[in-house]
Amino acid sequence: MPRINLLPWREELRKERQKNFAVATGIAIVFGVLVVMFSNYVYNIRIEYQNSRNQLLRGEITALDAQIKEILDLEAKKERLLNRMEIIEQLQRSRPESVHLVEQLVRTVPDGVFLTSVKQVGQRLELKGGAESNTRVSAYMRNIDSSDWLTDPRLEKIEVVDRTGQRVSEFSITARQVSTITEDQG
Repeated sequence: MPRINLLPWREELRKERQKNFAVATGIAIVFGVLVVMFSNYVYNIRIEYQNSRNQLLRGEITALDAQIKEILDLEAKKERLLNRMEIIEQLQRSRPESVHLVEQLVRTVPDGVFLTSVKQVGQRLELKGGAESNTRVSAYMRNIDSSDWLTDPRLEKIEVVDRTGQRVSEFSITARQVSTITEDQG
């Protein structure tokens, strides 16, 4: 029987397979490296695109912030103007009140009473003067209380003094002016 030695053939087949495996492994490695590089390239492009969009959005946000600041400034100016308009309207509505106040001061003073000082702070009036007697002062206070434009008379002080041989009751009365407008400020 002839002996056939198959070892060299098997050895060649094994080398061929190892060579094919090495080539396939090399191709797989090269393909894997190419896939990783391509993926890296694609993601870098995406990141650059997103960064450019973010930069554009930051610019738009800055522009909108400037517009918002301008709007807030305009709203503050509007509020200041509205407050000024309200004050002017209150002054316009209160113009006749001073006329009514002076008229009521004249109408409420009875005979035998004279005023030496009238001081107004807001709606509060301080009236100083003299009278022939204490009953005249009480009549004056009743007149103030019954007035449409004056209210809440309060006697702060009264004292009788002698002026050039005449006895005079010097008084100090506080009252409040009735207002047709409500005070929102103060």
